[in-house]
Amino acid sequence: MAINSKATATELDMSLWTGRTDPEPNSERWHQKIQPLSPTAAPGCALLGFESDAGVARNQGRTGAAQGPSALRKALAPLAWHRTGPAYDAGNVRCEGDALETAQQALADRLAALLKAEHFPVVLGGGHEVAYGSWLGLAQHLADSGEKAPRIGIINFDAHFDLRDPSHVRSSGTPFTQIADECAKRGWPFRYACLGVSRAANTRALFSRAAQLGVMVREDRDFQPAQLECIRRDLERFMVRCDHLYLTIDLDVLPAGEAPGVSAPAARGVSLALIEPLIETIRDSGKLRLADLAELNPDHDIDSRTARAAARIVFQLALDT
Repeated sequence: MAINSKATATELDMSLWTGRTDPEPNSERWHQKIQPLSPTAAPGCALLGFESDAGVARNQGRTGAAQGPSALRKALAPLAWHRTGPAYDAGNVRCEGDALETAQQALADRLAALLKAEHFPVVLGGGHEVAYGSWLGLAQHLADSGEKAPRIGIINFDAHFDLRDPSHVRSSGTPFTQIADECAKRGWPFRYACLGVSRAANTRALFSRAAQLGVMVREDRDFQPAQLECIRRDLERFMVRCDHLYLTIDLDVLPAGEAPGVSAPAARGVSLALIEPLIETIRDSGKLRLADLAELNPDHDIDSRTARAAARIVFQLALDT
């Protein structure tokens, strides 16, 4: 089904959902339980792919993330099923060529529809340009619902601020500046927490912009087991000031040994073992409306390490028991 000439909704490929089948009762896996999304589906967890690395290319990164959604589905398929509610595959939005802005708007439209139907969308990227489309979808839904100045809290696990100046070029490095600008136009508060930032990978200009925008910042070196509870308390204080939460996870926040298949592998990074408890805190807050994962690049993955890490994150996000 064509959305327009430069962004398309691709046909559902349920053949990606394969894996072992066990004979014992209560032994289902994701590939046995996930269903194609239908217009009359009961509310559930809806996976929507964003096949794009146009923003990565514009940001001079190594491309390949457009194949991320398929790789993530394959890695998620054999995982054990522990949900009580349904889960759906909602297909993909594909960016054709360099038509990034068109694809981001198409993603936003799809997400607004999913949110209106009371689904919990998880977007499978795709480069981190996905973030602007994800936020637009949530903003569109809240505006359509009559909220005048919603307090949307953006929580980004990422080695990079992605606060570059979009007046030069809009890319995977600019989504949160674009969101800040859009919030200013609408008269909405801009609330952004960036966790796992690498000082070595972000210029002084970016740290300055983060300070000007009031961003909550925790660097990768802050993530130590002894400090995890302190970071959790800081995160909870951030969430109290928000009505809705949008969680975005750039897989390059993980160490290169855990996530080699990304656009910009991290020399240090933050281990999934330290991030996962914080993801659970966000999930269980009652305010999480939307999540996405970005930068899975199968071309550079090793033994599907990055895809498996991403699949585990989706597994954790989808738990409802």
